Amino acid sequence: MESKRQRKIASVLQRDMAEIFRREASNHFHGTIITVSKVRVSPDLGLVRCYLSIFPTNKADEVLDFVKNHAPRLRGELAKQVKNQLRITPSLYYHLDDSLEYEANIDKILREGGDNPIK
Repeated sequence: MESKRQRKIASVLQRDMAEIFRREASNHFHGTIITVSKVRVSPDLGLVRCYLSIFPTNKADEVLDFVKNHAPRLRGELAKQVKNQLRITPSLYYHLDDSLEYEANIDKILREGGDNPIK
């Protein structure tokens, strides 16, 4: 269970990272939308897992590779934005958030009336 402090820091980081990714998308990936869908902060506030939703999905691997390769620079930009709110900028780990694809797949199966596993 997350503490109030973890949730507060996650909210600040999500907002600031969304701004950074908006700029990165406009500079490097024209027509691509990068959304920070979820941010999880470890109890010691030293580790952050950032879940990215990327549209169109066919560019997701390319964008995620770019983000992982430029992680130190992105962390530096984040540090500049949160310098008055956090003493130490946490380590950032990026993951692809595929929950929307999963939801769309389930919706498609239900609409098509495929084999219902629950009878």
